[in-house]
Amino acid sequence: MTQKETYNFQSEVKQLLKLMIHSLYSNKEIFLRELISNASDAADKLRFLALSNPSLYENDTDLCVKISLDKKNCLIKISDNGIGMKKKEVIENLGTIAKSGTKNFLESLKTESENKNAQLIGKFGVGFYSAFIVSDKVSLHTRAANVSADESVLWQSTGEGEYTLTQKEKKKRGTEIVLHIKKSEKEFLDVWRLKSIISKYSDHISLPVKMEMEDEKTKLFKWEQVNKAQAIWTRKKSEISIKEYKDFYTSITNDSVEPIIWTHNHVEGKQEYIVLLYIPSNTPWDLFHRDNKHGLKLYIQRVFIMDDTEQLLPNYLRFVKGIVDSNDLPLNISREILQENHLISNLKLAITKRILHILEKLSKDDNEKYQKFWNTFGLVFKEGAAEEHINKKEFMNLLRFSSTYQNNPEQNVSLADYISRTKKDQKNIYYITADNYISAKNSPHLEQFKQKNIEVLLLSDRIDEWMISYFTDFENKSFKSVSKIDKDLEKIDKENLQDNKKNQEKEFAPFLQIIEKQLKNRVKKVKLTYALTKTPSILTTDTEEMSTQMAKLFKAAGQAVPDIKYIFNINPQHILIKHIIKVSDKVILKDWIELLFEEALLAEKGTLEDTNKFINRVNRLLFP
Repeated sequence: MTQKETYNFQSEVKQLLKLMIHSLYSNKEIFLRELISNASDAADKLRFLALSNPSLYENDTDLCVKISLDKKNCLIKISDNGIGMKKKEVIENLGTIAKSGTKNFLESLKTESENKNAQLIGKFGVGFYSAFIVSDKVSLHTRAANVSADESVLWQSTGEGEYTLTQKEKKKRGTEIVLHIKKSEKEFLDVWRLKSIISKYSDHISLPVKMEMEDEKTKLFKWEQVNKAQAIWTRKKSEISIKEYKDFYTSITNDSVEPIIWTHNHVEGKQEYIVLLYIPSNTPWDLFHRDNKHGLKLYIQRVFIMDDTEQLLPNYLRFVKGIVDSNDLPLNISREILQENHLISNLKLAITKRILHILEKLSKDDNEKYQKFWNTFGLVFKEGAAEEHINKKEFMNLLRFSSTYQNNPEQNVSLADYISRTKKDQKNIYYITADNYISAKNSPHLEQFKQKNIEVLLLSDRIDEWMISYFTDFENKSFKSVSKIDKDLEKIDKENLQDNKKNQEKEFAPFLQIIEKQLKNRVKKVKLTYALTKTPSILTTDTEEMSTQMAKLFKAAGQAVPDIKYIFNINPQHILIKHIIKVSDKVILKDWIELLFEEALLAEKGTLEDTNKFINRVNRLLFP
């Protein structure tokens, strides 16, 4: 490639560049943070690859990023001696961004406020393009490690929809970026302005950042390091200020909102390691994506090995950010070996226990902050019901629910809270699952519990039915669904049956037989119930039967769902039932039975197969 080649940007890149150039007005300084971060990543990658191939260093091991200004020509030059890129990598990284979640980013730009737009950039892997916020032209000259100088590539673009590639010799390994600063952005051509930005965003990255500074006395230029470039986690906790902890969090996450809480521990003994872990305040855009990146970076003896280290955390804690630095793992460890290494397994157990411990402490010390954590990450945390076996009790202690004890949908009731309010002889923790809070709160299944002032957990998140299936008991009390028939619920039911009402069993027997004959195999059984106070009829299932909500989950996942055989419960005390039992016209009676059953189905499932048929039946009975 000796001639200049012209390429068109991917269509999404064009949209992105247009937004970068014309829409992002706040916090423009983040362009420098992003470019320094990219240089740091290039240095980290070189260090890791050089562990097995030292020749990649090319006798240049003093890794750093250098920044210089040319005020006369309105240029900022940012160069590093990291891993560099080949032509194919330049096209993949700077011409297309299909792997970076760009669609999500573009949607976020449309919905987020202007002040937050710039903070989103680093989260979506599109940081390089932030250079166009302050530049009307960007040049990037790069040579990959162990590649000849004449294979170097010069990338140039004005951000207008296309870019050019030219083969241009570059003697030294790494990448040099030249920003042609817009006339309106000349504030960034000031040394002290850039120095303050570096101090703000890049003080804690391990790569030294050097600026070309003029000596006031000699008027000569020299390179001066302007960031600390020290691994903050290696210092003693007593030496680190709260501001430094928060600044480090910002530097590794690009999150402008400070974390809820963090923990910093130096562990010695059989296994030596350091952890600095943060619980964020914000939900990452890809938290619920299957290819979601985990937030831990792994270092071994201060050498960066990899980020997104999923082997160090259970999936339900994937929102945790931070670093882990181990002294025991071999420096040349690969992802495959990492997966199987027993030291990693032990480290994962220890980190998990540490996170659960700080969350438990937070729940006791600052309930408001813990509630903020739960509102943000509760849905993901619930996934631990299937994953967490070793710390099951600690995990369950951290769960929060809505319940009939309160009159709002906020999930702030712990299982310990529930236990503290149970009746003297109550053996169970009662719960109901539904599509939403309103449906759960107003379910007829709750009538007997409200009457007897027995608290019921209201589970309305989609994951709740699945989650609760992994629980058997807590503090020696069993979990029981109020929509299922079992001996304990039957006992509560019969407490409402007074001696003078026992004759109703005989009185209603013929009526129940008529219902069973009409509904046939659509129900498992028809029986009287005294658990209802306001509702004429209700559907329940046997303990072993699949619940309605679980069936909905299976169906939504495209799984085959067996027909649920419901038990049809008739409330003999209800005025409507007292009316229907006296109907002599067989045709009208048949309509009433169908209406009762459809009403109960609608209350249980939230939908009917033929709503028009139901409406016509209601109209027919209202106006015969």
